[in-house]
Amino acid sequence: MHKLTENILDKLTIDYLRNQVLKNAYGNDDTVIAKLDPRVLLIWYLFFGLVPWFLNDVALLLGLFLFVVMTTRAARIAPLVLFLFCVGVFSQTGYLFIVALFFGGNAETIAPLLVMTLKVAVVSLASITVFSGLDPDRLANGMLWFGCPGQLSFSISFAYRILPVLMEEFQNILLSFRLRGNPPQKKTFIGKIRYLGYQIKMIIQSFYPLMLNTAKRSRTTVEALELRGYRYSLQNPEVKRMKLAMLRVTRQDMIFVVISIIWVAVCVAISAALQDML
Repeated sequence: MHKLTENILDKLTIDYLRNQVLKNAYGNDDTVIAKLDPRVLLIWYLFFGLVPWFLNDVALLLGLFLFVVMTTRAARIAPLVLFLFCVGVFSQTGYLFIVALFFGGNAETIAPLLVMTLKVAVVSLASITVFSGLDPDRLANGMLWFGCPGQLSFSISFAYRILPVLMEEFQNILLSFRLRGNPPQKKTFIGKIRYLGYQIKMIIQSFYPLMLNTAKRSRTTVEALELRGYRYSLQNPEVKRMKLAMLRVTRQDMIFVVISIIWVAVCVAISAALQDML
């Protein structure tokens, strides 16, 4: 058990976290979801991200959940992201069932909590599927085609691109703190608690230099963009037309849309049949 704990802690490093995040954001270009048109994915996400909140039928929500599970599988989501999804769903709805049982609840409490859990799960998996299958440029172009302001679409794309820089900068700051610091011994139980507190304190102290260095890099990026005519390009319709020329709705997009519609229709029919039987 002690060796298992050490192996898990050895894997949970900054490098591992960075690789998992980069894999989820940039390493899924060869998947079925990544080959779809960004406009189709955004419209698909609007349905699976909004409609489940207005549904209360368990069978229908369960059918939608199974479908987004398959799309998540097709998108090849990083294991770390799936783990955070499971933790997030339990932290939002799972603990409510435990609290309800503790304060006198019964089996009837399961139904409404199951509905809430399915809603959160469907919306979360749909979000993971879409945003893992869209690289920064395709996401920005899709939003620009729908009429979003150019600065907004560029800001989202820039946030995607600066994410690896932030993680690398954060790792460098942590390493500098470790080289200059004197961590407490962690051989005893009290020593492990002190070492954990030392690590948390070091992470908190790293945020200020991280934000300062990020602000410096952002200023340099903005100045470089202004020199290259970024502000003029946002207002030029010819530049916008050239940026959006890559968007094409292919046969694969239509197949994906048709499968989604048929799946939802079948789920609605099954839900209606079950209600008639009851």
